[in-house]
Amino acid sequence: MKVYLAGPLFTQSQRDWLRKLKNDLEILTASRNCPVNVIWPYELITPAEIDSLGKQARQEIFSRCKSHLDDADVLIALLDGPQVDDGTAWEIGYFYAKRGPGQNIMGIRTDFRQAGESEGAVVNAMIEMACDRVVRSGEALLESWAEWFRGISA
Repeated sequence: MKVYLAGPLFTQSQRDWLRKLKNDLEILTASRNCPVNVIWPYELITPAEIDSLGKQARQEIFSRCKSHLDDADVLIALLDGPQVDDGTAWEIGYFYAKRGPGQNIMGIRTDFRQAGESEGAVVNAMIEMACDRVVRSGEALLESWAEWFRGISA
């Protein structure tokens, strides 16, 4: 199984949080003897490669991320912030449009601010309705992931 972990990568704290989540997902599934391949865009291209590619770096980043999204079984997306990161929103929309049976989108929003259009909304309606599930903490994501994983491996 291949999981694509989407979210903003612009600050050290974002990268640290997503790196920990990636590690937690790998440990959880390995402990059940069902390891998954967690793809995290930050690890798909090095800063040295970006520098050497120059203007072509944008196309290479896009191609690598899209290729892994095309092969993913599950998309997990970090939805924090006043608005969902635009790259993450694109990844959600793209995956939603192309997904097949059994492919799921799980959102995680730890941000306590309301970001949706209506009372009770977690984020923008287009993002929230594309997600099969939106959880509010890292712990809830791992619990939800374990529950979902049990369901597909039963």
